[in-house]
Amino acid sequence: MIVDCFTHVWDSPSQVGLGADTRRGRLKFALIGGREGEAPVATSRQHFEACEPVDRTIVLGFKSHYLGAEISNDDVAAYVREHPDKLIGFAGIDPTRPKEALVDLQRTRDELGMRGLAIAPAAQDFHPSHSTAHRLYEVASELEMPVLFHPGVDFGARTKLEYARPVLLDEVAREHPDLKIIIAHMGYPWVQETIVMLGKHANVYSDISWLLHQPWQAYLALSSAHQYGVIDKLLFGSGFPFTSAAHTMEALYSINHMCHGTNLPAIPREQLRGIVERNALELLSIRIDNRVSARDHNRALPEED
Repeated sequence: MIVDCFTHVWDSPSQVGLGADTRRGRLKFALIGGREGEAPVATSRQHFEACEPVDRTIVLGFKSHYLGAEISNDDVAAYVREHPDKLIGFAGIDPTRPKEALVDLQRTRDELGMRGLAIAPAAQDFHPSHSTAHRLYEVASELEMPVLFHPGVDFGARTKLEYARPVLLDEVAREHPDLKIIIAHMGYPWVQETIVMLGKHANVYSDISWLLHQPWQAYLALSSAHQYGVIDKLLFGSGFPFTSAAHTMEALYSINHMCHGTNLPAIPREQLRGIVERNALELLSIRIDNRVSARDHNRALPEED
């Protein structure tokens, strides 16, 4: 099964904090086909066309009080309901308002059928192991909802890189060993920290979205993961709308071109194929039916301290 673990849908890039700010206006992105440009619009029609080569696609919500930005969970859920055999929704949750975050989590699970959470500490202005966030992780773990941590370095100048480093998730992984954690983009630019986290924690995974538009950086990251013995913890992700699943697969299978004619080690093709064909839903314990059990629906929220 091919699962694209990282995609967005939005009407405007301002929904993830990419606005008309002049500093952010200089930020260029690698787009589909290797083109460079500003952050694109990503309609549901464009998204659905782009995810045609894969079996399942995860669509991420986003919420940041700090940036005043949001990809509505209701909008994501409505789109997912149009294509329930293809799409899976992850709720955008902002842990900086703990009670609201817990209510959002329960509602998106029970009413909207979301199957995971998307969190971006750098874009939400909080340390990922802050005590209030642990309550959220605890409930997510009980509900078997994996948490995707977005480094957020591409969300503009206001994001706080001191909260983006993968090593900050070490405490989260230790304290919640049953919580499935996904580090997006292999934690770029802190790829080596991500590789160490993958080796240290059985419950930590990472996706390769966004890496392939920088072939040399992608080769170094994937080669390091192979040599460290954690390439089987890597999940496929395109990073739509900045690129597509088809282009990402093509770039991934071509990655060994970087070492042709050199003494650099090639990454075994079966390992590359493993990334594409890995059943991420099984690894992350994501049910693909859209029913919510009575046990989950009636689960009470923890009391606030």
